[in-house]
Amino acid sequence: MRILLLGAHGQLGRSLAPRLAVHGELLAPPRAELELTDLPALRQRLRALRPQLVVNAAAWTAVEQAEQEEAAAFAANAAAPGVLAEECAALGAWLLHYSTDYVFDGRLGRAYREDDACAPLNAYGRSKLAGERAVRAAGGRHLILRTSWLYSRHGHNSLLTMQRLLGERREVRVVADQFGCPTSCASLADASAALVARIVAGTPGPAGLYHASCAGAASWYELAEAIAADLRARGAPCAAVLPIAAADYPSAVHRPADSRLDCRALARDWGVRLPHWRTALAACLADPA
Repeated sequence: MRILLLGAHGQLGRSLAPRLAVHGELLAPPRAELELTDLPALRQRLRALRPQLVVNAAAWTAVEQAEQEEAAAFAANAAAPGVLAEECAALGAWLLHYSTDYVFDGRLGRAYREDDACAPLNAYGRSKLAGERAVRAAGGRHLILRTSWLYSRHGHNSLLTMQRLLGERREVRVVADQFGCPTSCASLADASAALVARIVAGTPGPAGLYHASCAGAASWYELAEAIAADLRARGAPCAAVLPIAAADYPSAVHRPADSRLDCRALARDWGVRLPHWRTALAACLADPA
């Protein structure tokens, strides 16, 4: 199968590339060769490459910057996925696209299912929700995976930021009343590869929208404490972690207070489960990369 991976050099794309390569001919052009927001060029390139599967790991992920540059966020997160979906539908190709827990407002009081009402609180969430709708409207074979709190050993993410702060300061104040599902890029990439394996084998589950995050839930404070515990166990300098309320954390962006995702549908329909977040975090921290 010819697989086109977009965003191959981002933190998720770096985890996806080696796992996808075992399932077919992997095409992973750099951004300089395939700019996501140049829509006419994007259409032309897809028609020339004729992939059988497109995996879209490219996105605008700068949540705070999206508040000032919402049009640019929508171009990357909504318009481009719409074009990908339309071209995949015309080619008869599958599209695997990633979305976010930020499509929810966090007020439900339980883990969100795929059919729960969306009400994003910020521009990033609005752009990702628009992207979901564009992919679904194209009518082709697709998988949309909503995930949450992604981190890895590369790029810019909560893990690397917290490790840096814990090593630089005497104390770090972390929000303790926002809850979600920390998810390692490696775990999401493993799950994605399992889905791709079924598509390549001709035994896919139902197309559509699924939640795909690590099991369990944590606050940002609990995640920070787990990262701090690893530093202490290694004998590295480590600040004290102090819990604070979200109201005491200065931010230009409203974030959902409880965006836990219910991932049972993915397990039921595709037989794919992600590990508990503590297991995934430990594996990531043990990775020498």
